[in-house]
Amino acid sequence: MTQTLRLGIAGLGTVGVGVVKIIRRQAAMLEARTGRKIEITAVCARDAEKDRGVSLAGYAWETDAVALAKRDDVDVFVELMGGSEGTAKDATEAALAAGKDVVTANKALLAIHGQALAEQAEAAGQIIRYEAAVAGGIPVIKSLTEGLAGNEITRVMGVMNGTCNYILTNMEAKGQGYNALFDECAELGYLEADPNLDVGGIDAAHKLAILSSIAFGTKPNFDGIDIEGIQRITLEDIHQAADMGYRIKLLGVAQRSARGLEQRMQPCLVPVNSPLGQLEGGTNMVVLEGDAVEQVVLRGPGAGEGPTASAVLGDICDIARGLRIPTFGQPATMLEAAQPARTGLPAPYYLRTALLDKPGALAKVAAILGDAGVSIDRMRQYGHTNGTAPVLIVTHKTTRAALDIALATLGDTDVVALDPVALRIEEV
Repeated sequence: MTQTLRLGIAGLGTVGVGVVKIIRRQAAMLEARTGRKIEITAVCARDAEKDRGVSLAGYAWETDAVALAKRDDVDVFVELMGGSEGTAKDATEAALAAGKDVVTANKALLAIHGQALAEQAEAAGQIIRYEAAVAGGIPVIKSLTEGLAGNEITRVMGVMNGTCNYILTNMEAKGQGYNALFDECAELGYLEADPNLDVGGIDAAHKLAILSSIAFGTKPNFDGIDIEGIQRITLEDIHQAADMGYRIKLLGVAQRSARGLEQRMQPCLVPVNSPLGQLEGGTNMVVLEGDAVEQVVLRGPGAGEGPTASAVLGDICDIARGLRIPTFGQPATMLEAAQPARTGLPAPYYLRTALLDKPGALAKVAAILGDAGVSIDRMRQYGHTNGTAPVLIVTHKTTRAALDIALATLGDTDVVALDPVALRIEEV
């Protein structure tokens, strides 16, 4: 009879409880699908007395996650605590040193320390699985490391934070501003303890760093990502984008250019009839492009008890079946240190500003853009208010470097009443 796979679960929040529920409810199915019994032997959380809505009777209890990671009756350490430093990192390192495989949902840990952890795991003959760390219930890690292993990946992009997508789509649907919908998300419990992780794009950037590493064979480089949140997006931006056939999304993009590896997480305009443009609410979507497969679109719930626990169980089942692949799809020692390409490939841009009501103001703006090599495709001027005129410009393809030169010059003129907002228009 094949030996039972024994789990130690550190962290009994929403996801941890979801994993316990699935294992208790689907024990026979999991054994049939993997050929092994899967059982929980020990757990760890701060409060042993808390009612979590599921029985934890029969499991050994540890108050220290590092102690749990070292237990002799644990084969797989399941890290569901979160955080890039401290206990989560210490316990993961301890588990690998003790000869345990690791399953984690911790995107920050992998985005920042993934290379070192991968090297430690692979040197010891252990594996780290982390499907739940990116896009919740969407099997994007498995798609990149296995299903698309025969492809040279050319671009990865997607909406990877459900809270931001909820805010942006409901600004359009409800006609409410950013602040009102931010407060609504806080009341619904959609925001992280530090809301800037969500609305500032940091949470999604952690995920992009992981996907980029797998896709392009590079060491995870969170610091190499250009990050901009959604805080400056206004209802005017939402409505004006819609008038032009676009929707605004917090979009993560990773792709190679002649300058190196471009990684950015920022609000972009996408065509309203594209898969990303049609994405509503808190749903996530990842688009993968390869030389053989062309384009694959993965859509599904990016968070929540069931979807994230489902991803954790998928990893546990792979370990039970004996599937062992390197952390980022190829040996960690073979991963390259990518050269960050911060200027990016050329693209059209959306610009919003307001000009003082002076003769020749619009001509001066056009001249400044032209001097920087930025060509105007479309321009709209809206009704005057309090001596200023709102102006919307869509450029032809240009580089962000050229655009930044123009924006800096505009800021030094005597005709601009509002700092310009610049959003890239992404071809999908």
